[in-house]
Amino acid sequence: MGIFQLIQQRVALPGDSDTRRAQKSLAVIVLIVAAISTGANGLRYYGAGLADVAAVYGGLTAVSLIGLIVLLAAPQVYVPLAFFMLLSSYVGNGSAHLLAGGYTSGLQIIQWGVAILVFAVLFVERRLVLVLLGLFILMVMIAGMLESSVRSRLPDLDPQFVATDSTITLIIMGALVTGAALYLFDQVERYRSRADDLLLNILPGTIAGRLKENPGIIADGFSEATVLFADIVDFTTMSSGADPADVVRKLNEIFSDFDRLATSHGLEKIKTIGDAYMVAGGLPEAQPDHCQVVAAFALDMVAAMERHRSWTGEAMRIRVGINTGPVVAGVIGQQKFIYDLWGDAVNVASRMESNGLSNEIQVTQAVKDKLAGLYAFEERGPIYVKGKGEMVTYLMRQGGAVNSDR
Repeated sequence: MGIFQLIQQRVALPGDSDTRRAQKSLAVIVLIVAAISTGANGLRYYGAGLADVAAVYGGLTAVSLIGLIVLLAAPQVYVPLAFFMLLSSYVGNGSAHLLAGGYTSGLQIIQWGVAILVFAVLFVERRLVLVLLGLFILMVMIAGMLESSVRSRLPDLDPQFVATDSTITLIIMGALVTGAALYLFDQVERYRSRADDLLLNILPGTIAGRLKENPGIIADGFSEATVLFADIVDFTTMSSGADPADVVRKLNEIFSDFDRLATSHGLEKIKTIGDAYMVAGGLPEAQPDHCQVVAAFALDMVAAMERHRSWTGEAMRIRVGINTGPVVAGVIGQQKFIYDLWGDAVNVASRMESNGLSNEIQVTQAVKDKLAGLYAFEERGPIYVKGKGEMVTYLMRQGGAVNSDR
């Protein structure tokens, strides 16, 4: 385990977000570096005969160490502590460099001021960053107005001392700002990756890529695809009066099984609506054997349901309906969008499920024709299908190379 993770374990609280945990850990490291650098500066200025400047840096060292102890002991006060530390850094560094000769001593007040603003963006809320920005502007203006009077009261500093001071300051600033920038980029990349993962949980990979490149309506026509609807039999009645957590937990168990099956078969889960599950084959990318794959998936769904019992111990059953035909697929809307399907083939697939039988897979003539010789079919006879009238449908059976119509 790295030092960053060890620090994070010490300062993170149970309710902290990932960002807050990282901020606290980085703050610990910055406070340690600040204590070392301000202490070293204090010794150098004391050696150069500028005791008042050295005293200011000594105070900053003490503030950094106290802040470090407070953060480790009481991480819940992080936000006010971070703001106080940044404010102290402005006042301390500004005072020290004014006493050391203002801008002429090496422009350190500007260097530290810019660095503190960078840390403010990382460590505190936006409104507090604006307060610190206002303070930075004010201090630069004051330093400019006092430049001549402050400089005239100081002894001439050794040019080598000034050059060394500026060199050390620039190196420290460069390292701190680079570290802060790397942290910021890492956070951006982490959230981008998380957003991509969430998008891929909602949309097919190819569709997600297209949507990121060109936001707007996405619509594709497919001359043939296979659509499956499944519904848990009597789930609404079964759930009446049940504990909501039990209902959701059971649905999650069942649909998680279906998700794994869909992935293993290379099918695209479209959506769930209540206790209904919709999946399709042959899109968003062509799949020549889409009907066979969906049929195999349907049989696995029925078999998977045999492993599930309700929270009261009842056996759980499923109805499955399948149809093959032309569909339109796409993404519409700007908020809470999903990848969805439209068309008569979709409606008929839905009717195959709603008019189906418990633990049976009901299919249309089109599906039967596609799967001829691969599965056995039992003709159910003409049934009334809303919007279509009388239709001859079939119940698909596992195995058997013979179609048995009755």
